[in-house]
Amino acid sequence: MSDPRPEFCFSDSPSMEDIRRLQSRFAAERDWNQFHQPRNLLLALVGEVGELAELFQWRGEVSEGLPDWTPSQKESLRHELSDVLIYLLELAEKCHVDLPRAVLTKMELNAKKYPVDRVQGSAKKYTEYGEEEQASSGGPQQGPG
Repeated sequence: MSDPRPEFCFSDSPSMEDIRRLQSRFAAERDWNQFHQPRNLLLALVGEVGELAELFQWRGEVSEGLPDWTPSQKESLRHELSDVLIYLLELAEKCHVDLPRAVLTKMELNAKKYPVDRVQGSAKKYTEYGEEEQASSGGPQQGPG
């Protein structure tokens, strides 16, 4: 039986590059680039991830779509996720990482580490698959990649 919920998708605009430009302009207009160096941006990002985590703290498992959350709680979530994304994009900019391209490369690497026929339905880390095969066959085996 298929899932009756429609698949979620992001809007086409703004792009990551659009957001990067908006934030770059925002910081430059306020003369904040003197403070927005990689280390400071990373620490700010970690702080925002902490604020995001607080929204989920003590809730137990949360259903997709957050059906039990109030509009105010969902608004807080949108704000914190936005803060995380803004700092992440600004950190990537300051480190000269083309994040969209890096994501594609990382996804290709993940596909090699986690081939569908080997990991489907499992939450194990890729390093555990070699260990499992060694235990069942009685000897070392070459893992992917």
